[in-house]
Amino acid sequence: MYTSREELLSRFTIADYAIFILMLGVSAVIGIYYACTGAKQKTTKDFFMGGQNMGVFPVAMSILASFMSAIPMLGIPAETYLTGTQFWMVVAAYCFMFPTVAYVFMPVFYELGLSSVYEYLELRFNKTVRTICSSIFTFQMVLYMAIVMYAPSLALSQVTGLRVWFCVLSIGIVCTFYTTVGGMKAVVLTDLFQVFVIFGAMLVVVIKGSIDLGGIDFIWNKSKEGQRIEFFNLDVDPTVRHTVWSLTIGGYFTWLSIYGVSQPMVQRYLTIPNIRGARIAIWLNLPGLATIVTVTTLAGLLIYAKYFDCDPIKTKQVSAPDQLLPLFVMDALGTMPCLPGVFVAGIFSGAISTVSSGVNSLAAVTLEDIVKSYIKPDISEKWATRFAKILALSYGAACIILVAVVERLGAILQLSLSVFGVIGGPILGVFMLGMFFPWANIKGAMTGLLTGLIAVLWIAVGAFLNKPPKNFAPFSVEGCTELYYNATGNMWNETITTTVQQLPNKDDIFVIYRLSYMWYSAIGSLIVIAIGLVVSFITGAHDKDDIKQDLISPITRKVLALCSKVKQNKTVFPVELVTNNIKATGLKPERSDKAVQSDGVINVAYINDTNTPVMKKSTKISSSTHAARL
Repeated sequence: MYTSREELLSRFTIADYAIFILMLGVSAVIGIYYACTGAKQKTTKDFFMGGQNMGVFPVAMSILASFMSAIPMLGIPAETYLTGTQFWMVVAAYCFMFPTVAYVFMPVFYELGLSSVYEYLELRFNKTVRTICSSIFTFQMVLYMAIVMYAPSLALSQVTGLRVWFCVLSIGIVCTFYTTVGGMKAVVLTDLFQVFVIFGAMLVVVIKGSIDLGGIDFIWNKSKEGQRIEFFNLDVDPTVRHTVWSLTIGGYFTWLSIYGVSQPMVQRYLTIPNIRGARIAIWLNLPGLATIVTVTTLAGLLIYAKYFDCDPIKTKQVSAPDQLLPLFVMDALGTMPCLPGVFVAGIFSGAISTVSSGVNSLAAVTLEDIVKSYIKPDISEKWATRFAKILALSYGAACIILVAVVERLGAILQLSLSVFGVIGGPILGVFMLGMFFPWANIKGAMTGLLTGLIAVLWIAVGAFLNKPPKNFAPFSVEGCTELYYNATGNMWNETITTTVQQLPNKDDIFVIYRLSYMWYSAIGSLIVIAIGLVVSFITGAHDKDDIKQDLISPITRKVLALCSKVKQNKTVFPVELVTNNIKATGLKPERSDKAVQSDGVINVAYINDTNTPVMKKSTKISSSTHAARL
């Protein structure tokens, strides 16, 4: 049945506004509390790291809330309604990504104890590489936060009638306020509160919606009839938008750039007192993310089961796919008291948690990578903390302004993941080059980074300008033709025909521009690594022992040690044994600290009292002496 916009707006009552305002109030109070108690954010360690004494569970929930918030809550249901359940297979990427983060990337950053993750790049390469990557991250994060602010504002305007910019200002002002005054402790504890609001809102919508529509069996069967159920598309064509390969392999690189080397993530790891706790916090995100993707995918199937014969997009009930879930909540569940308010509070909670963590991390990066590196290296702790708060306030304002750009760019799920792929992929490649390949040098890192950025930007911009068509599942308006015509007086079917005719032909678009956006991060990372290694070997690669061990991933250290052992295939003898045998030849080494055998030949490095190698000598050890000594 068609429900007019006026009737939908009337369902958002005073009680719903009260729930929404209460959520904003609680977030602000948490910030005030940490501004007035404890250390009162008097040092940068308190402001950025929470004093490094945060609990494992709050930090884990903060990580979860930061990057799976308003984007999946609105984007995944819309994606499922439009194309089906294939996107759910991104969960497979999480199963590979989290172990990589916990055992490969995180230990390096934790042992170094850096305030800015990009300081690693200066230690491994040089300050220029660090500055370029931190500047790119700043642009990426500001744009992403603008997307996150716009998404719930669009949803709230759909269900309440409030203007989008009023909603944007509500999110921006509240989260900037408590982040600026409360620091990382306020961010983490507010995220902990908000993650329960997010989960609660989505679970209520899915459970109540399933009951009202006739149960999971009805929803599943109806979705199957509408060609919405698909999990194992094994097409190897990289231009197909979502396949098992693009979501698993491409998704692995995309999410690794977020969880493995991004400032908000690493900064949270360092708030936990020990590395074991940091590892547990990472692992807790695996079931959390899988649950969010599953619940939001079910929400998309609910929407299809509700509108399977009266598509809201074709009938102009919504102006963008990301408004589908708010429409469903108000249309199908809006008569349930307070449910719209809980839903809107959940979406806003996700947005606020993401923006607050982004603002805090941007302040940290700017202070450490720009201010302390170039402007005022000897800045006092007192003024550094003050400047960090000014930076947090400034970035909050910048994100609000950028919303004006974001609202013209398209669907939020693909847009947000494209941003991380285009910008995060090459940055991930530089970190991988540094941690996994000790031979890489500065010239290789710089050349690889610039080449990767240019290549992926070229692909993404070409795709945006050419707009390759998407493979949507079939839609129907057979159940609402007459009703919708009577309600609007518009012949919507003529508009649909015109729109379809204007879509570009797939074959007319250059194949590179048709690549799935899920491959962007993988392409960027692999280009950086490949070009970086080639240039490094051409210009003089490092020896694997030239790089400090704490700058190399623990897994890489073990692999290199194993390869070296297998390659040498040498037996280590006691130094005393070797010394006695060498003395028998008439030589008198003062000390020997290296004695190994290969095919019965003893290779000894003779060291004098100043620890300087004097000479190397090869000799055979007698088998009888060997037996006696061992």
